[in-house]
Amino acid sequence: MALINPHINFNGNAEEAFNFYKSVFGGKFARIVRFKDISSPEYPVSQKEANKIMHIALPIGKNILMANDVPESMGQVNENENRSKISISAESREEADKLFSGLSAGGNIEFPIGDSPWGSYFGMFRDKFGIEWMVDFDPTYNGKV
Repeated sequence: MALINPHINFNGNAEEAFNFYKSVFGGKFARIVRFKDISSPEYPVSQKEANKIMHIALPIGKNILMANDVPESMGQVNENENRSKISISAESREEADKLFSGLSAGGNIEFPIGDSPWGSYFGMFRDKFGIEWMVDFDPTYNGKV
């Protein structure tokens, strides 16, 4: 079965955001590529953008969360737009609580985690980087979709 691996665009703070995500999920980065790593005479990279993230990947279970910084020449990402949410299917209520608490720190809770009207344990928030998350534990699926 194919996996869905979310990819997020940032305005120069991808590394900060991913260090935060790593502190919550654990693990280590599978890859970090900076713009200076791909610079060439054909595709020069300005000094200002040399250390920004061209690609970063954090394995989480069988999935990979990926991101990059958008070069200034391409314009800014609207961090307050209604982006697609990243949905996490937890394997237990305890895991759901830990992930919700960790990822929502410094962010805005839109739907506090708790028993939902549809029967799962659910919460929704926008993290301190503007990324929208949903955390869900559904005992019917035992954390598996």
